[in-house]
Amino acid sequence: MRIGQGYDVHRFIEGRELILGGVRIPYHMGLDGHSDADVAVHALMDALLGAAALGDIGLHFPPGDPAYKGISSMELLGRVRELLGKSGYRIGNADITIVAQQPKILPHIPEMRANIAEVLGTDINNISIKATTEEGLGFTGACLGIAAHAVALIDEKTNLRFL
Repeated sequence: MRIGQGYDVHRFIEGRELILGGVRIPYHMGLDGHSDADVAVHALMDALLGAAALGDIGLHFPPGDPAYKGISSMELLGRVRELLGKSGYRIGNADITIVAQQPKILPHIPEMRANIAEVLGTDINNISIKATTEEGLGFTGACLGIAAHAVALIDEKTNLRFL
């Protein structure tokens, strides 16, 4: 078994949709980024890639590459799944924590979990998503952006512990 950890952060900007876990969340601002800036999925991709020692999302999907301008992070997550599969790994489970003072994340978590589970080809019970605030502290507490942390467990396909 191998464990990876990921972290991502994006600042709020006007004129963009807010997308987290592949879900469009009603809010007056979105997140700034080259892709759709889905911090939850970005943190998860880095956790998965890190567990397999395959680098990070910047290595595989460079932020300056026009091919990734505005791309759905869910599409990129599917590509990460393919990279893991080609490298002989499969996903055990993942745990994501979204850090945001606003907007409220809790009502959207079931859909986020379902989206991510579908793209990763795993049971929804293997995907955990939690949300927290920073009690008004730091940049997320000041509503300047959103951060996400993720951990993921992967295993070699030949290991029969995950069935």
